Amino acid sequence: MNQKITGKETPMKFKVTTTIFALVLVAGFVALTLSLSTGAASASAASTKKGDLHVTKECSEYTGAAGDFCTITSSDLAAIAVGSKVIYDQAANFAAGFVDTDVVLDAGAGNRAVGHCTLDLGTGFGLCTFSDGTGQFTGFHARVDVSPFPDSVWHWDGTYSY
Repeated sequence: MNQKITGKETPMKFKVTTTIFALVLVAGFVALTLSLSTGAASASAASTKKGDLHVTKECSEYTGAAGDFCTITSSDLAAIAVGSKVIYDQAANFAAGFVDTDVVLDAGAGNRAVGHCTLDLGTGFGLCTFSDGTGQFTGFHARVDVSPFPDSVWHWDGTYSY
């Protein structure tokens, strides 16, 4: 069947072409939407960091006074660098036998996590929790058990997330 091309399309041919174009456009939009939504979920999941946390700190500078600090000596989380300070806001209550204080984990350059520590001075065991921070500690959360070792060295063992 040879048709003479006149430059005018028949109404049926125009309708089929328009329908195919519309279907391709809708399919492309659906594929793009699915790609963007799964990509956003993947990016969100990839940005969540969490894991086990193991830190040691030495407290030769800590006397129990408000403002005293301990110094981080090892950490398996890069954000908590060796040399970071844990600064205690309230004084220890030696008469009652405990420390119950707000703390700041200061890694320098505006990188600080805020939290709270409670420690039984009789056993040396306690708990520290962190609820947020600034700089690289924005959104930081941690819960660590505190345990004593000789020579003013303390261990933190727990979990963290961002």
